Amino acid sequence: MTPPLVIPWGSADWTAIAPIIVIALAPLLVLLADLTLPRAARRPAALSLALLGTAAAGLVALAGWGKPYVAFGGGFVLGGFTIAFEEIVIVATLFSLLMAYRLGREDQTAGGLALMLWSAAGAMLMAGAANLMTIFLGLELLSLGLYCLCGLAGRAGAREAALKYLILSSTASAFMLYGMALLFGATGSIQLSALAGANLSAPLFAVGVGMFLIGFAFKLSLAPFHVWTPDVYEGAPLPVTAFMSVATKAGALAVVARFAYAALSTPQSHVLLQPLWILAALSMLVGNLAALAQTDMKRLLAYSGVAQLGYIVAGMAGTTAFGLRYAIFYLAAYTFMNLGAFAVVALLSHDREEGSRLSAFEGLGYRQPVLAGAMTFFLLALAGLPPTAGFTGKVLILAATVGAGYAWLAGVLIVGTAISAYVYIKIVRAMYGRTTGAEIKRPVVPSSPLPWIGVGLCALATLVLGLYPIAPSDVLPLVK
Repeated sequence: MTPPLVIPWGSADWTAIAPIIVIALAPLLVLLADLTLPRAARRPAALSLALLGTAAAGLVALAGWGKPYVAFGGGFVLGGFTIAFEEIVIVATLFSLLMAYRLGREDQTAGGLALMLWSAAGAMLMAGAANLMTIFLGLELLSLGLYCLCGLAGRAGAREAALKYLILSSTASAFMLYGMALLFGATGSIQLSALAGANLSAPLFAVGVGMFLIGFAFKLSLAPFHVWTPDVYEGAPLPVTAFMSVATKAGALAVVARFAYAALSTPQSHVLLQPLWILAALSMLVGNLAALAQTDMKRLLAYSGVAQLGYIVAGMAGTTAFGLRYAIFYLAAYTFMNLGAFAVVALLSHDREEGSRLSAFEGLGYRQPVLAGAMTFFLLALAGLPPTAGFTGKVLILAATVGAGYAWLAGVLIVGTAISAYVYIKIVRAMYGRTTGAEIKRPVVPSSPLPWIGVGLCALATLVLGLYPIAPSDVLPLVK
């Protein structure tokens, strides 16, 4: 008689992915509520359950701090690095949900919220992925939901955005998968830890690293792999755009950081990462220059995101411990100041997302001074002016790049920041500039007041992180 198969996974393994389990089960409750409750209660109940499930996942993730564990035979590694990225994804999901009261039609809201939570689960899985199979599983779980979410808006541009994202993302995934196959051929293992001892001079290994990083450069929207970003951001529903702007980047950045710090940790292997730092420099310039000509806030914030991710990746140049800490800090700061700006756009919008047009901000300082003041604060933070977290983060990134011997990258960052100042001040001037004889616009009644919570909390976090920068020390990635 054949003995029963015993799966060597204990309770500690499932505890390691408990936050992912919580945020993956919450959509089932959302869908159940949508099926069973009266029509009038479905949308608020679905949103409430999604918010509660996401908050619960955040609390469960925090409970694992200081308890590193290698789960599922090295497929998932729990530690400070993983939890930091999981929390960033959870925060991004929470603030995006606050804008998602009218995501799609009434009969699509629950399904859209469920897809957003499942996409967040994929990003959180990527945060702790320590082998190639887990990385691909998390990436596909993240991406499949986003393909559908991008097409939920009731306009032709949304369908185009979804199709464009599907085709281009699939192409990038093909590059990444082929690179994974080459890395497996060069090392004979899917574990990232096996890459550290590989023969760096082998063409198979070098090409595999290059194709792997090309796939993730697309997900990070690093130039020149950013061309999909403005079109997809413009076509997708506003809450989905806000979610993509942070959660997708956090999941992909976690993989790239673990790959760079753990798999290519030796000084000899740093030459393979040089193209990544060049892409970061190119992104800082291309993103800010392209943002100069934008008249749509979603497209402007898309190009801004390209530049901001260039700053974050630049912080990891040289793969120093301080560089990674400061890169994670700046990612957290970017989360708050970017989602705060999206929340302002949501408050200026109704079903047709009128607030995404730059014309919606003309004279806002006189119509809605509180909202204009909040938007000004977020824009100044994105520009890197004190006393915001954007200023503190850029100073720390500059210190990390110069300390690692990449002064040229710090110089590009300074130039990019100078260009970005004009981009953001252009919007501030529109809000407070007086136009003689112009028609006085009435304030737009938003679909929901919930984004006000996002505006307030994001503004507070942006200020607090600027005055008291918090960069946990226990964030170095581990692999088995």
